[in-house]
Amino acid sequence: MLEQEIFRVSDPGRIRDLARAHPWATLISHTPDRGLVVSHLPVLVDDAHQNSGDAGCTLLGHLARTDARKHELGSHEVVVVIQGPHGYISPSWYEETPHVPTWNFTVLHVHGRPEVLGPADTYDVLSATVDHFEDRLPEPWRLARVESYAHRIAAAVTGFRLPATKVTAKAKLSQDEREEIVLRLAGALESGRPYAVPELARAMRDIRRKP
Repeated sequence: MLEQEIFRVSDPGRIRDLARAHPWATLISHTPDRGLVVSHLPVLVDDAHQNSGDAGCTLLGHLARTDARKHELGSHEVVVVIQGPHGYISPSWYEETPHVPTWNFTVLHVHGRPEVLGPADTYDVLSATVDHFEDRLPEPWRLARVESYAHRIAAAVTGFRLPATKVTAKAKLSQDEREEIVLRLAGALESGRPYAVPELARAMRDIRRKP
């Protein structure tokens, strides 16, 4: 990914917040036999095992065991791609020229070698994943309600921990434009017109407030 200083996100807290808010991720491996292997999966930020180094991000995830074998999980480095809010920006929204169409976005690439987990830890990942999503509901559902069934199907799942060796995070949110232009674009993204993405507008406003 092209890294430009104006769009770089380096604060570990903001990086982890991006991963927490957008847990649906893409896992990419390059294997000797199959070449590129790609899977889509939910991931969690593992607060109990955060790196002390510059990478500063450890993820938890799980795959069907057959998919984990295709990735040859644990035998080489992988990259997990987490996509935050993004959207099309029309030149007409600037109300001045010259401008061309562009795409504003936030994205996170987490590189590392997965640590394959045993059955007990894999079950804990499944349970934590359920809790992560159910906690927002007024009456959260828990995996323990179907514990015997859940343990049975967990045998076909491979959990993993991914301590990051490299993290690249980018937030291209019109930081190179004047404040009045950014507010104009954010207003268009909140207007209900085609290509409106209110979450992207919030990200554009928030990043102007952060050092």
